[in-house]
Amino acid sequence: MEKFKGKQIYLLQIGMIDMIKTLLVLSLCWTSWLFAQTSSPEITADEIKAHVKYLSSDELEGRGSGTAGNTKAAEYLADQFRKYGLLPAGSNGTYYQPFDFVSAVKAGTNNTMAVEANGLKSTLKLDSDFRPLGFSSDAKLSAPLFFAGYGISAPEKKYDDYENQDVKGKIVVVLRYGPDGNDMHSEYFRFTALRNKVRIARDKGAVGVIVVDPLDDDLIKLSYDQSFSSSGIPTVSLRRSIFETWLAVVKKDLKSIQESIKANKVPVTFDLPGIKVELQTEVGKVIAKTTNVVASLPGNDSRLKNEVVVLGAHFDHLGYGGEGSGSLKPDAHEIHNGADDNASGTAALLELAQKFSAEKESLKRTILFIGFSGEELGTLGSQYYANNPFFPLNTTVAMLNMDMVGRLKDNVLTVQGTGTSPRWNELVRTQNSGTDTLSIKTIDDGFGPSDHASFYSKNIPVLFFFTGTHSDYHKPSDDWETINYAGEERIVRYVYRIANAVQNTETPIQFTKSTAPATMGGGDGRGFTVTLGVVPDYSSTVVGLRIEGTRAGGPAEKAGLKAGDVITNLAGKKVMNIYDYMGILGELKAGDVIAIEAIRDGKSLLLSATMQKR
Repeated sequence: MEKFKGKQIYLLQIGMIDMIKTLLVLSLCWTSWLFAQTSSPEITADEIKAHVKYLSSDELEGRGSGTAGNTKAAEYLADQFRKYGLLPAGSNGTYYQPFDFVSAVKAGTNNTMAVEANGLKSTLKLDSDFRPLGFSSDAKLSAPLFFAGYGISAPEKKYDDYENQDVKGKIVVVLRYGPDGNDMHSEYFRFTALRNKVRIARDKGAVGVIVVDPLDDDLIKLSYDQSFSSSGIPTVSLRRSIFETWLAVVKKDLKSIQESIKANKVPVTFDLPGIKVELQTEVGKVIAKTTNVVASLPGNDSRLKNEVVVLGAHFDHLGYGGEGSGSLKPDAHEIHNGADDNASGTAALLELAQKFSAEKESLKRTILFIGFSGEELGTLGSQYYANNPFFPLNTTVAMLNMDMVGRLKDNVLTVQGTGTSPRWNELVRTQNSGTDTLSIKTIDDGFGPSDHASFYSKNIPVLFFFTGTHSDYHKPSDDWETINYAGEERIVRYVYRIANAVQNTETPIQFTKSTAPATMGGGDGRGFTVTLGVVPDYSSTVVGLRIEGTRAGGPAEKAGLKAGDVITNLAGKKVMNIYDYMGILGELKAGDVIAIEAIRDGKSLLLSATMQKR
């Protein structure tokens, strides 16, 4: 009888599960039917809103590259392209172009640390007492210790922790932050980046770095800073309380040291005699997969159909945020829905796909629609496509990119890249007409912090449509309710008119290299007073700085640097990664004549450049 009762309950549960499944199927069918009733080939605010609401919903968990939410977003794009009748233009007859990327770092199996003080040796525990930093090199060494204060070398501020000190062959202990603590308004704040502190220690001859947080006894997180590039020497975080026991051996007190440096702005540095550290570090990369979504509408003109116009937008965002994600609220572990950045641009791409599909019989050139992933990690998806195109780049006549087009304010739309073709200014002006007239702000520069730069570096004319940053940028508050849907509808109609003119024109779209200065954070000049005029390749994992291109008329171009070159030494200092490069750039001033060592096609180059003011 009990068995029979259990069977009844089991059958009832199965019945309930089947009912739930049926209801879910009916719900999905109802949603699809409703969307079909409101869907039209015309560009409408309602359809833009429907796309944005789904793409920026909590269900997609911020669309971080390599996550399940990002995969759902990619599947959504492919499904919409399929419904609109676009042809799959990805790998193996699909809509997808998958690629691998480094998503995180992890501690390897070979991380050990032991300290010998006054003849007594003790072993420290990984993740309890010490932890490697994400940019540590893999190495094994034994060396004496030197305390280098905050590890800052800023002669221009009359503060240098390494002045008259010899740290060659030593492990340097440095405090996190600066003399004023973690104060972003301090005059020393720009010198406090850990990557830069380790670079300076390395260049001074140190064989390793130990970082101690003077404000907290916790270890620094093992995090990925979007570049799997080694600092060149092992680097670890050590608990403050452990370091204080080391100081006690040499009769020093950390609190007194901090107070002295803060009050006097004079370095306090010294050897730690009688203390020796044995250190082994190993940091590995975590490989994840993501994908671009690619679809096409073939052209019909016998002469022009082999030419391609690319319309693109990135669909990835920051996931749950966190340190190293790019979030402007890095301490908040919350879904960053990215409604404006860049569900808005993705919705625009889908509306353009639907509109052009309804007119596909009249298309002259082929239009390629690409949803990019990995943009937030350094335009990885667009760089991957540009290096692995499905249509030859020499037949790709233009690329139009939409990134953050959902916050139209005061009727102002920024159109960047107008200096990349002699046709652009006329098209931008003549297509801005009728009831959709916008107040257009043009920027000539073809480089910039979005996917169009990957195409411009390949000598393809580009336009980038953008409504500007705002207080919700890269924060959890970038939600669908904040989008100006009526404004975005007008923008998408405007982009459509330009794209239609491009695909339809008999006149070739010629490429020109813009001589405009760096704008909107593009290139190498962010936060610096000088520029070399190179565009870093953020996806590269080679030792050195691989460049995607040079700015017309800039120091790098005049020096003879070209796309694909790898800078290994700048101004007499080793460059192992982009962080080394930026640190050195921050030490230079306009007019400095510097030596550049680079590698091109396996051969060494020695060049000279004169730094220019930003």
